[in-house]
Amino acid sequence: MSKKKHEEHENHERWLVSYADFITLLFAFFVVMYSISSVNEGRFRTVSDSIKAALHPIVSPPATPVPFQVGNNKPTSIVPNVIPSRDMAVRRLQQALKALQASVQPETVQVTEPGDNTIVLSLPELVLFESGAATLRAEAMPFLQALAEALVELDRQIKVQGHTDNVPMRSAQFPSNWELSAIRAVMVVRALGELYGVPAQNLSAVGFADSRPVTDNQTPENRAKNRRVEIVVLERKRTLNPPDQGEERTALQLFADPPVSTSGSGGVPPKDSLATPGTPSILPPP
Repeated sequence: MSKKKHEEHENHERWLVSYADFITLLFAFFVVMYSISSVNEGRFRTVSDSIKAALHPIVSPPATPVPFQVGNNKPTSIVPNVIPSRDMAVRRLQQALKALQASVQPETVQVTEPGDNTIVLSLPELVLFESGAATLRAEAMPFLQALAEALVELDRQIKVQGHTDNVPMRSAQFPSNWELSAIRAVMVVRALGELYGVPAQNLSAVGFADSRPVTDNQTPENRAKNRRVEIVVLERKRTLNPPDQGEERTALQLFADPPVSTSGSGGVPPKDSLATPGTPSILPPP
């Protein structure tokens, strides 16, 4: 005959275990809070200063007032002696070249430093123009905009040079390679200045036709290398006495920057009027 199982006594005090765990955790919480509230103020300030130094490593020095003398008619230069270094200029120009990677092989665009803090950016013909044309390609506009932003910040003299191969150019618009190379340089200058804000006094344009080849013209590949536009970034030079506005301008300056008509809205010509008669527009065709 089997033994009758003894009924287990029900424990009504199990809640004490959970309550004890809760009290222990609550005690630990208050200990941690107390330790945090009693952090050494000196150490906290040291850590805070370190974080500020890491987030703001460069602090501009306070401005120094420029001394002047009443009654002194001689001009006093207040231009700061802070000139961007050559390495910084090259770095910014190389960043602008990234805009061309989608449509042009990067190795076809060259950046050289011939000396005297001069930077030469050599662009093949097809980067900016179609063959035998002087209208800027739509694909070139983002690059020119990025380049202009870098040039505005550098504030240097910019000389745009147009070059061709030795194949004679005979058309109604371009009687020779001289006209083609010069107008191409002018189109780049006008885009940088009129569209993207490079100061006009920093810009100049010149056409060399086929007089300055980088290689011989014996093969189609070499002729393609000679058809190029060079953007020369010169060392910054400042003058205390800029030329008067009424000074006589050269024919090339008049061609690159024709007089603006005061008729219309605010004297600013619409984009469609940026092309002079007989010359292509600086804007790519729609």
